[in-house]
Parts: sequence; structure tokens; C-alpha cells
Amino acid sequence: MAFDAGMVLAVSHELSEKTVGARVEKVHQPERDEISLILHGAHENMRLTLSASPNNPRVHLSTAAKENPSAPPTFCIMMRKYLTGARIQRVYTRDFERIIFIEFESRDELGYPFKVTVVAEIMGKYSNIIVCRDDNMKILGAIRPVDFTTSRVRQVLPGMLYEPPRPQDKANPLLETPEAFMQKLSTTQKSAENFICDSYLGISKAVAREIAYRGEGSDKALCDSFFKFTEILKNREFAPTLILDENSRPAEYGFFDLSHYKGFKKKQFDSVSLLIETYFSSIDNAERVKQRASDIFKLLSNTKSRLEKKTSLQLIELEQCEKKEDLRKYGELITANIYSLKKGMSAARVTDYYDENCPEIQIPLDTRQTPAQNAQAYYKKYAKMKNAEIEIQKQLKITRSELDYVDSVLDCLSRAQGQSELDEIRSELERSGYTSAKKKFSTQKKPQATGKPIEYVTSGGYRLLCGKNNLQNDHLTTKVAQKSDWWFHIKGAPGSHVILLTDGREEPSAQDFTEAACVAAYNSSLAESKNVSVDYTLVKYVKKPSSSKPGFVTYNTYWSAVVTPDSELCEKLRKK
Repeated sequence: MAFDAGMVLAVSHELSEKTVGARVEKVHQPERDEISLILHGAHENMRLTLSASPNNPRVHLSTAAKENPSAPPTFCIMMRKYLTGARIQRVYTRDFERIIFIEFESRDELGYPFKVTVVAEIMGKYSNIIVCRDDNMKILGAIRPVDFTTSRVRQVLPGMLYEPPRPQDKANPLLETPEAFMQKLSTTQKSAENFICDSYLGISKAVAREIAYRGEGSDKALCDSFFKFTEILKNREFAPTLILDENSRPAEYGFFDLSHYKGFKKKQFDSVSLLIETYFSSIDNAERVKQRASDIFKLLSNTKSRLEKKTSLQLIELEQCEKKEDLRKYGELITANIYSLKKGMSAARVTDYYDENCPEIQIPLDTRQTPAQNAQAYYKKYAKMKNAEIEIQKQLKITRSELDYVDSVLDCLSRAQGQSELDEIRSELERSGYTSAKKKFSTQKKPQATGKPIEYVTSGGYRLLCGKNNLQNDHLTTKVAQKSDWWFHIKGAPGSHVILLTDGREEPSAQDFTEAACVAAYNSSLAESKNVSVDYTLVKYVKKPSSSKPGFVTYNTYWSAVVTPDSELCEKLRKK
């Protein structure tokens, strides 16, 4: 569902109730197109997120703190100048458009009050965050400036007066009458869903489908359904709803119940902001990581393609080496029948004594060589293939090990949450020699030490430490864990090392072991699978071979547990 005008109205209503009167303590810009305002209200601190992301624009109160860049961008500095210490006076929308106005009262250097308005335009790829001053709405800055080279219709630049986007040639659903609705409906040949989207402002496809679903059967039913929808907006009777797919992942969201999603799970929220944050958290983070880590993805994908091609060629060579015994047999049969062979023969027809049926076979000969020389040539080819087979098996093992390592890095990359974790992965790849023949990654300073692992607490009170990347995995297993602690890892697939710290206490219960195995399964490449095997053993049985790749360990004594990854359980156990 798009962040439509109905959702904008719901968010605006919630912000009016919760943030009016709150003071701006801090201003952060964690992303290129996202602003985070730390607010101090009457009874609590809040975090207001404004995002102008082309794919996921939104405005909502947030509970999660993002990592901020070491040097704030220019737009962030400007917002700090005008908004730090300012109080929110009003939050409102206009004309059922996807625009939220947040009005602040600020003070200048002499202590005189003045008005600052932050305009959040939620319009897909045209989304923007604009800061204006005073009643004349003079633009102080925009997170995405728009000049004449970008748009000839509307410019957004400092010093200009703010003008809202040109209105669409559609009716405002909140001002519509039943008579006008029925008249428009009688003259259209479109489906109910398309008619509503094309005729009225700010209604997304999902909302139009819901109105059409509830009003199925007749024009009168559709009209009643439409105006029940407008009553929800006018009366502010919002019911934030999240639609979950079969894997319990967010599939759709709405500011009221979407009943046309049959067979899907539903989750109701008391807060519109909490609904938006729940829906966008995983989606937006995945897109952000993909953008920031494009260089790593390119390097790893190219490396994986090269290794897969190399593995394929080595398997072909290994298959050819399986014919070496035929060469040895040919040499021995030629030697056994050398009395009947002469130089110049192109083939030797002999009895194959190695086959229980003793058939006659024909062995190709080099006419330029004697029978003895032909036999020696077959022996030499046999010896060469035998040695090649041994070497190819060694190289194949190395190639597969390297391929497993690349898969493990890709798995860590898929679960990376911020810039510091991406920098650790870059540092790991550089230490492993994967960038020596490539263009170096960004010149920004790399971390010298590993970051903090994810920490969980089991029902029995035992701490669980989970590595976010291979460097952290090595650090946890070889430096942090004691011999009496327990080590967990997904069986036969890339995943994090999970350490169950016993701290000298009695052996954990079966419930603690199960929860630890669930955490290991969830933090792996098989997080979406069911009934996966997790190996666990005491840390003293886990060995780190010298000169091995980061994250690689060996173990022979172990047990296995079969669990199904449970995201809700893991979030419950995770230490906040």
C-alpha cells in the first residue's frame, strides 16, 4: 500500500495528540534522505522520523535509533540551527494531500520568537522535506533541492517562497456528496477500483480495492462503502492494521481494517506510528544496506561466479581422471601380449583378462613407436592422471572452502544493520585478501576492533552472544567463550556462531538449549526455513585451524537439535 492521504491524515492526527508542545532536543540525519528529531514531551522522550526516500517515504514516531554519520550533512546543520530548542505548535494537513505540515515556535539569537514550518511531502520519487520560515513560508532549505534543470514546473530552493505541488484534477473525497458520486459512477465504464483511484485524491490501490470489496453487488452498495470510508477519516476512527503473509512477514498495511485479504494473518496496532515502523523497518533497512553495500555485493557476486565456474571445470577434470585405470590396464595388456605385436601396428586386439567374461578389446597404438614404447606411454599417462587427480581433489576442496566462505560473508551481509557492520565486513574482506587485485573500497577509516555482538537472554537467565560477521564469530569463539560454554551453529549452511555463556553455573535446561538453537537458526541463511538442524557442542571441542578463513572452525564431538526459526521468540529474548 502506498503512503496515501488517508495514512497521512492518520499520522497527522496522532502527531497532533502526542507531539504538540514537545521541545526539539536533537536533530540527526542518519540517512541521506531521512531526518530524525529527538523530542522531549511532557512525560516522555520521542523520536520523530521524516523520510523522503523515493521508495519508502513516510513520517512517524519511531522507537529505533539509527547510526549517525560522523560529520552531519549541511541540511542537518541548518535544521539544528533553526529547530534545536523549538517547540511544536501544530501538526496539520491540507486538502487531503500527501503533505504534513509541522509548525514550530523557535527563537533567534536575541530571544525573539519566530515560526518555522517543516513540510514533509510524501509523494514517491518526488518526496521532499522542506524547512520554511515565518508566515510567508520562505524556504530555508530542502533535503532534496529542485532547480530548473530538474523541474520547470516547480522549483524548491533556499530563498524562494514555498508553493505546494499543483493539485491533481481529482475530487476531494472528504467534500464529495452521494449525489455527485452516483452521477460520476453512472458515466464511467471503469472497474470500481479504478474508478475510485482515478476520480478521487489521495486514495491508494489497496484502499480502493477495500472500498470496492465492501461495496460489491450494486452501485448503491459501492456508494455506501465509499462514504463509510470517508466517515472513518472525518471521525478519525483509525484502526491500524498489518497484513502478514504465510511466513509472518509484513505484506500490506492500512489505517483501517483491510478485510479483502482472505487467508492472511492480521495484526492490530494501537498506534499508527508503530504500524508504520513495523512494516518499513525490515524493508527499508534491506534497501539501505543494498545501496550502501553495492561495492561488496558486486565483489562477492563476481567472486562467487568465478568460483562456481572453477568448481565446474575441476569436476570435469576429476571425472576425466576416473579413466586412469583404463590406461593402466591398456599398458599391462600390451605388455602381456607384446610377443604378438609389432612396430607400425595402429591397434592391438587383445583379450581383456580384467573382465570376467574375457572379451576381446582393441587398444589404439602409435604406429611410430614399438609395442614396449606404447605400453610405457600408457603407464606415463596413468601416472600423470593419478597425480592430477590427487592435486585436483586438493584444489577442489580449497575452491569449495572459499565458496563456503563467500556464502558466509553474503549471509552476514544480508543481516547487516548499519554502516559500522558494513565497514567491518569490508575490513574482513581486505584482511582476507579479496580486495588486493581489486579497486580498494572507500577510503573511510576502517574499524580496528570488532563491534558488539547481538545479545540475548534465555528464559533461564543465561546470556547468548551472537556474532554479526565472521570477525565477530572468531572473536566470540576463540577469545570470549570459555571451555565450559556451549557453542551453536546451523548445520551445513552459513550462519552466526552463538555462544551460550554458563558463567560457571549448572548445566542449562533443555528450554535454554532449545532457545539457543532457535537463535542460531534465526541468525543464519536458513532463517526462513522450517525444521532445520543446529549443531551444538562445548567450546573446548571447537578448533580454529591455523591460516583458515575468518569464521571457519572444526568440531568432531557434537549433538544436533531440530528447530524452526521463530522471529517473535528471538525478538523477545533479545536484550534491548
